[in-house]
Amino acid sequence: MTAFPSHRQNGAVLLVALVMLLVLTLLAVSSMRGVTLETRITANRAHSVQLVNVAEAGLREAEFRFYGPGNLADKLNANPVNCHPSNTLKVNGLNKPCLLEIVKESLQAFVEEPQEIKADFLAPGSSGSLIWMPYKGTDPANTTTPSGSHAAEWNSMLAGQSETAAVNAEYGMALEGQGTYFYLNNAKATPKEGQSGGVTYVQSSHANIYLGLNN
Repeated sequence: MTAFPSHRQNGAVLLVALVMLLVLTLLAVSSMRGVTLETRITANRAHSVQLVNVAEAGLREAEFRFYGPGNLADKLNANPVNCHPSNTLKVNGLNKPCLLEIVKESLQAFVEEPQEIKADFLAPGSSGSLIWMPYKGTDPANTTTPSGSHAAEWNSMLAGQSETAAVNAEYGMALEGQGTYFYLNNAKATPKEGQSGGVTYVQSSHANIYLGLNN
């Protein structure tokens, strides 16, 4: 029987142990990287959802401003007075929206690129209007903020009909404030001073049916 020197066996065992230790270390590092990446993805996703919720709060106020009777002229025509921070919610429900009139050349950009909206988008009927209204909530008794880190702002536009549309087909309906009218609402969540991050934009559309100025 051949006897092998013990020091050679000890060296082989040490080498195997070192290789195993290296493999385990690499596996641990890889696992930690995976956990870190997953944590970042989860955090980014949660942050994105939060920003969308803040912006959507702006949409809810924009839509809420059209609820209820009264002020039909303000719901069909742009009025710079309504696009001002002094246009607060009314306890009696007779609210006025911030309805912007956009020049024809900028309509597509207004819809598709809300981040590019600026003063020269406004038609003369909206001259002096605040382009983005600050969020006040939907409770007239309490002005709320959707987030401590981001501010919500919104605006609305009366969506025009195409030349072939027949939603309000009866002659004179529009002059009397009768028929179905469609609106486009923009809203955004903007970081407050001292906060980092980008701006999140969302849109919605809704339709209202009006019976006329005298109803």
